[in-house]
Amino acid sequence: MKKSSVITLLTDFGLQDEYVGVMKGVILSINPRVQLVDITHNISRHDIGQAALALNASFRFFPKGSIHVVVVDPGVGGERKTVCLKQEGHVFIAPDNGVLTMVIQDKKVRKICAVTKQRYFLKPVSDTFHGRDIFAPVAAHLSKGLDMLSLGKELGLKDLATLEIPVPFVSAKHELVGAVMAIDRFGSLVTNISERTLKKFQDDEGSQRVELRLGRFKIKGVSQSYDSVKVGAPIAIIGSRNLLEIALNQGDARKYFKARIGQAVKVRFVARGK
Repeated sequence: MKKSSVITLLTDFGLQDEYVGVMKGVILSINPRVQLVDITHNISRHDIGQAALALNASFRFFPKGSIHVVVVDPGVGGERKTVCLKQEGHVFIAPDNGVLTMVIQDKKVRKICAVTKQRYFLKPVSDTFHGRDIFAPVAAHLSKGLDMLSLGKELGLKDLATLEIPVPFVSAKHELVGAVMAIDRFGSLVTNISERTLKKFQDDEGSQRVELRLGRFKIKGVSQSYDSVKVGAPIAIIGSRNLLEIALNQGDARKYFKARIGQAVKVRFVARGK
């Protein structure tokens, strides 16, 4: 494997404790030349689905060859594997708990292996901090050119744990039905309805106007920008992830709609001339 100049970190550790800093210290002790980038450390505690979404939304914006370390790991110390895989020219190190589901969904994975060779770990290995003792040193060794297949047994896609990520569908009422996948720090509701899915359904229905429903609430139209509506008003918009989002202009949509992860979002298209 070629040397990498970038290692990214994505965790649910927050910044109150020393955990993130210690991981960086381990990496830099092994490879002081590597560049470390924090994607986020504010994933909700143990929220594997949110981490999967954040990882998939971010990794392609880094240089090919970057190494992405993901530590959202409620099963740390248990029977879950640690895995390393190569996809689209990027390398990922993560617990095998489904956090890589969205990365591997198009099945373009080049290599996958279990991470078991203890010579690349810190010793002793803590039962509660594999981010420090396994993921960080392994990433550092890979960044210096270690062949990932030196880490352990080669695996196939079928060997990886995956999450059940809901897929939008068309109901008997001709509504496009999706779900809230994540809620960001602004309180915006990120759905699983992509811009492409929305446009295809709109074309199929021969429609040009939309109405969204979230519980008892309705939103008319998909706007181009937040200031398309008054401050405090609800809005539907295609966000930076190319996913349909429901937000409140300068407000918190989670509180306004009393929304929750998994809640249904329904899109109804209004035919031309109505």
